Amino acid sequence: MNRQRTRSLSLLAVLGLTGALVGAPIVAAEPAEGPAAQVQWGACPEGVEDPAAGPAQLQCATVPAPLNYSEPEGAQIEIMISRLASRNPDKRRGVLLLNPGGPGGAGLDQPKFLAAQGLPADVLDSYDVIGMDTRGVGHSAPVSCGFTDDQAYFGNIPPYAVTDAAVTERATVAQGVAEQCAANDHEGRLRYVSTANMARDLDRIRAALGEDKASFLGYSYGTALGAAYASMFPQQADRIVLDSNIGDTHLDHDGMRRYGLGMEETFPDFAEWAAARHDTYGLGRTPEEVRRTYFTLAERLDANPVDGMDGSLFRFGTFFTLYRPALYAPAAESWKSLLETGRPGPAGGRPPGTGAPSPNDNAWSVFLAVTCNDVEWPEDIRTYHRAVAEDRERYPLYGAAAANVMPCAYWKLGPSEPPARIDNTGPADVLIVQNQRDPVTPLRGGELLDEKFGQRSRLVTVDGSGHGVYVLGTNPCASDVVTSYLVDGTMPEHDMTCRAG
Repeated sequence: MNRQRTRSLSLLAVLGLTGALVGAPIVAAEPAEGPAAQVQWGACPEGVEDPAAGPAQLQCATVPAPLNYSEPEGAQIEIMISRLASRNPDKRRGVLLLNPGGPGGAGLDQPKFLAAQGLPADVLDSYDVIGMDTRGVGHSAPVSCGFTDDQAYFGNIPPYAVTDAAVTERATVAQGVAEQCAANDHEGRLRYVSTANMARDLDRIRAALGEDKASFLGYSYGTALGAAYASMFPQQADRIVLDSNIGDTHLDHDGMRRYGLGMEETFPDFAEWAAARHDTYGLGRTPEEVRRTYFTLAERLDANPVDGMDGSLFRFGTFFTLYRPALYAPAAESWKSLLETGRPGPAGGRPPGTGAPSPNDNAWSVFLAVTCNDVEWPEDIRTYHRAVAEDRERYPLYGAAAANVMPCAYWKLGPSEPPARIDNTGPADVLIVQNQRDPVTPLRGGELLDEKFGQRSRLVTVDGSGHGVYVLGTNPCASDVVTSYLVDGTMPEHDMTCRAG
């Protein structure tokens, strides 16, 4: 599996309230004094860099932080960070903190990953680029729900609910997962894994690095973390770039339901691509015919799963395909195999489990902790029945999955505080970039965040498809706008659109 696909998976493993939260939403927080710690750079843990790729480029260090910021002198955890040092110290202007998304994506290797993908030289000269495993992730006080590879829970997006009864069945699984997470929280860390605490950790890192301000580049869920940091620490935030946006400082049920919207808006790009290659794949001569093929295959697999693939997994696989056009061809090959042989081809579906720990345990656990701790979720199963029924009609490709019940409905560990509230009174330092067609963070998320930040932000809309714009995409206009902002501080005067290119 290549690094681009691995990063995409980490981003995915990445996604009406029943009661009000106590207290006012978090608006601002006291900045970390300091330097709060002396950072001692050294070698990174095994696996962060590939020894075969040559000499190590990254250095790693740890920064202490309170487990519970309400008890700053209490139990401490360590946040591991990495550094790709500026290549031209004479041009260095500060630090650029990164987040790959998730929540739950490991980020120690992200500086080197983005550099390899083409992060411009001017940016690499201007900053020490700082990656990190956020709290709960990887090398930073990791948490675990104890997921195994044979569980009915195998991803953070619920399965497509074909019938109303399927929602009720899923509720039993979701409740069991919530209870399992609580039972495996042996060190009492899960309740403190939240976006607000991660934003506080960012400021700890800034202070530990001896910087008055910190710039930030975040993708997907990283936009929520960056929005929280810019709102809680407006005077310490420097240049903030939020790429592929979920629409707020937290992911809630409405945000999850936008996955259905995103698939409806992005699927036509795949359908047009496949229709133009009908002679190769046989999926339909028009985009409308390709869409009908999708429903035909999904319904066939609903009735008769094969090789570990059912209709739910087929829909999820198609959703993931839309993350980037490079995935279209292998997906089309699988569809072709399903049509011609009744089997999904070499990739197959989900293999039978062995009861071994799931390799995704940490990522899924962090996703749930952050998502469920950040904000109250509906507890009444009828809310999910209604949502699934509505979205099955308005977003038929995937709405009955994204609206389905999550373990957050049964989460007993949080939230311990309200979510961070967007602060629209600070400096104009937030650049929002967003593809017009994105399956998991649709354009509406970028528009919502831009509306909430008001005069503080500019929205750069890109006529593009997939998840990720800057460096991960290929639009030269968007690349130039973001690079100019990070290097020179040049913010567009108004919201703007980058044409396809």
